Amino acid sequence: MARPGKDEPSEEAKKIVDDAKNFIEKAISDIGKTSATKQLILGTASGWITGFISMKVGKFAAVGLGGSVILLHIASQKGYIDINWDKINKKVDKISDKIEKEATGRSPDWFEKVERFVDRKLDKAEDLIKKKEVKAKRWMHEIKGDEHYRATESHVFFASFAAGMAIGLLCGK
Repeated sequence: MARPGKDEPSEEAKKIVDDAKNFIEKAISDIGKTSATKQLILGTASGWITGFISMKVGKFAAVGLGGSVILLHIASQKGYIDINWDKINKKVDKISDKIEKEATGRSPDWFEKVERFVDRKLDKAEDLIKKKEVKAKRWMHEIKGDEHYRATESHVFFASFAAGMAIGLLCGK
């Protein structure tokens, strides 16, 4: 059973695309017939407008991407999501090996791979020690009844992001 009106949007979309093509072709042929000064002015103006729109879209995309990274970081810190860093690191290693092979013509040797592996394991051990330290501090503060505010890494990260965003917005005007 077909949906009612299914063909109408596709015909309407084709008409819009055809109209746009005709308009662009007409505009380009009209510009080609004008003087060099007009062509220069129109080219400069259209380039400036395109750059301005690209800048605004780029800022919007950067804020969206940065905001999503912050939300993921906060959700990970609060325990709402669990990120499998081993899987991500393996994929990053594979991609970086491919890029290195394409760029230099040789793949990384076994020593570089062992170095990456050891660095990752040391980072994991350090994170585990930090987590245990934080748990121990919380436990001690609960026993002592110490209710003072303690800034965490996510607080510092969020504050610095907000400051950077404010500076970017002030400088972008």
